[in-house]
Amino acid sequence: MLTALFSFLTGCAGIPRGIVPVKGFEVARYTGNWWEIARLDHRFERGLSNVSATYTLKPDGAGRIVVFNQGFKDETGEWTDVTGKAYITGEPGEGRLKVSFFGPFYAAYNVIHLDPEYRHAIVCSSNMSYLWILSRTRTLDETTLASLVDRAKGLGFKTEDLLYVRHDRARPE
Repeated sequence: MLTALFSFLTGCAGIPRGIVPVKGFEVARYTGNWWEIARLDHRFERGLSNVSATYTLKPDGAGRIVVFNQGFKDETGEWTDVTGKAYITGEPGEGRLKVSFFGPFYAAYNVIHLDPEYRHAIVCSSNMSYLWILSRTRTLDETTLASLVDRAKGLGFKTEDLLYVRHDRARPE
């Protein structure tokens, strides 16, 4: 699923020009489950619905994170998942991480908007082709979603190309 993204972005651990990561980022508060509400679609996620990511802080105190992504392949009717790793990069308190799903190769994961209560976020990678709107819940109310889309558009992202992710299944235990 997302493995291809991070393989494709190998070595691209930056942030798009003019885009600023959030300040005051607390990785422990960011951990937990996030639902993908909208994304700029790419081949590595094409055909996936019910996409979510779970971030778990490793207990070693080094700020390392386990990343578990999953989604439902609509074409095959099967769930797919991938486990990776991440760590904070950049200045202390910035919402900048490096994420890897394939060996030593890392890609940028930039939190560029974050609700003060950590309820929803906007994330991008190293260029303007990668954008995700995330939420702690499977859906967002129309006003909140419109506000997040407007914010992303104001930053220069092609929000007219956003794919809105369906969440109508629960993965069997």
